[in-house]
Amino acid sequence: MRLNTLKPAEGARKERTRVGRGIGSGLGKTAGRGHKGSFARAGKGKIKAGFEGGQTPMQRRLPKIGFRSMTAKDTAEVLLYKLELVEGDTVDFAALKAAKLVPSTAKRAKIVKKGELSRKLVIKGIALTAGAKAAVEAAGGSIEE
Repeated sequence: MRLNTLKPAEGARKERTRVGRGIGSGLGKTAGRGHKGSFARAGKGKIKAGFEGGQTPMQRRLPKIGFRSMTAKDTAEVLLYKLELVEGDTVDFAALKAAKLVPSTAKRAKIVKKGELSRKLVIKGIALTAGAKAAVEAAGGSIEE
């Protein structure tokens, strides 16, 4: 084997098809592009993803899924261990605002279990997660709806 005799295997390199070279080639005249339309024109062969020829595309016909709660932005989360900052034994929304545990824009609050609660508290009119409820009751506190 010599370097000057090296060549690719038979059939490994295919010659490029030359279009528009007369009727005898089989790809003359329209050069395999058919008659008229966007694919027959130069530079117009690309269409954007999802385009369906002018009919309303699938992503617009199908219903949109998912849900975003309208009240989520009005609800503030309060961590359980931060209830230690509230003065007094009764925790309500006004007490949380006084202790600066909820922002001024909040309209309601929910207590989430994180950390421990060391003292007995009475919670009035505030939502709690199941874990937070159990922790408050374990500390000897009570929950009033």
